[in-house]
Amino acid sequence: MSSYDARFRVWRGDTEGGGLEDFTVEVNDGEVVLDIIHRIQATQAGDLAVRWNCKAGKCGSCSAEINGRPRLMCMTRMSVFDRDETITVTPLRAFPVVRDLVTDVTFNYTKAREVPAFVPPEGVKAGDYRMQQVDVDRSQEFRKCIECFLCQDTCHVVRDHEENKKAFAGPRFLMRVAELDMHPLDAAAESGLDRKATAQEEHGLGYCNITKCCTEVCPEHIKITDNALIPLKERAVDRKYDPLVWLGNKIGRRRDAP
Repeated sequence: MSSYDARFRVWRGDTEGGGLEDFTVEVNDGEVVLDIIHRIQATQAGDLAVRWNCKAGKCGSCSAEINGRPRLMCMTRMSVFDRDETITVTPLRAFPVVRDLVTDVTFNYTKAREVPAFVPPEGVKAGDYRMQQVDVDRSQEFRKCIECFLCQDTCHVVRDHEENKKAFAGPRFLMRVAELDMHPLDAAAESGLDRKATAQEEHGLGYCNITKCCTEVCPEHIKITDNALIPLKERAVDRKYDPLVWLGNKIGRRRDAP
């Protein structure tokens, strides 16, 4: 096994501020960035804070920015960098720093709670749901999400405009709305909940300008923009502006009037 010394710059600090600290550290064949961060932690900076869990690209815990790009540290191989390159590791920029590489992602859990849950069909018990595969093909892709929040971090609506956070759920949770809206058994509409309308009016769908940056950083290769956000936008626009839909709603309201 061959090894070499690599140069790392790692952000150190807390809520009061901080800066980049330089390290020279051994790298062995087959290692990933998280291995090197652990080596720095074990040999040079025992108090370095880093969040991780599975080390297999499935828990989403070790999200960070590596040379400015949001990535999972456990899935970023050292072999993708030149040996003489200085590798910079910083916390997710869109969220407040707790300490070093650990950020406070409470924003995402707050937004998750704001998305109304799946509404089961009336009269069908849990465990008795039946769906055809063809009916779930479109939305099944979205279930691969590991909630690493890299898409949330790279979305410029969240990243560059703190004032947007109150009104914008971000790509991960707009994708959740799209998933539920596509669900063949979701009975939200029957209970009076219009997911397309709430996406536009409560979750900030209109803020998304489909730059596809969320798709580019997704470690599960989910086509967030093309398969979730754009179709959701199209359905929301049809619901609000299509003249035939508008006329149908108008007639329906008149029929319901006393």
